[in-house]
Amino acid sequence: MGFLDAILGRSKPPPADLDVLFAVPQAALSLEVAGFTATGLGSVCFRDAEGQVDDAVITDAQKLIGTDASVKIEVTDDAHGFRWLTVTRAAGDVTGLVTDLHAVNSSLVDAAFGGGLLCSTVVFTTPAGGPCALVYLFKQGTFYPFVPTAGRHRDNPLELQMRGLVDGDVPVESKLDRWLALWGAPGLDV
Repeated sequence: MGFLDAILGRSKPPPADLDVLFAVPQAALSLEVAGFTATGLGSVCFRDAEGQVDDAVITDAQKLIGTDASVKIEVTDDAHGFRWLTVTRAAGDVTGLVTDLHAVNSSLVDAAFGGGLLCSTVVFTTPAGGPCALVYLFKQGTFYPFVPTAGRHRDNPLELQMRGLVDGDVPVESKLDRWLALWGAPGLDV
């Protein structure tokens, strides 16, 4: 942080704690007991401002996690200018999925693109069969549940139920206004 930043009251956010992702398998067990099912799909969302993220960084991340033929990796761009790197593993392999997501995030941070990281998602199905996710916010170091429903609506009561289920397993975002809707995110289409 520079001198002017200090005078003007600007602060640099703390770096994301990527290791907290390794708490997700315990949260998945808590969700499973309540009828939620891990799909094996997860994503890392980041802003690739003006193509700054070198394709080599993404290729390296893909090489790190793509050694198993059963793992599928896909890169897509959304309408808001964000890039999604999606990993698909066998349903229920939350530990492997989290390890893969951590590798992608670490590759981006090591290549000095940590400031562009937005979130990571681990996708589940609800007891009724719809999609939902645990979303990790990099800049906050916290998680929140997202449960989309038809017509671009959210199932807020189910999101609050999920929060209660995982609250002891992962750090949950306490400010509900930070629980952003991730319409069209990989695996969360309704």
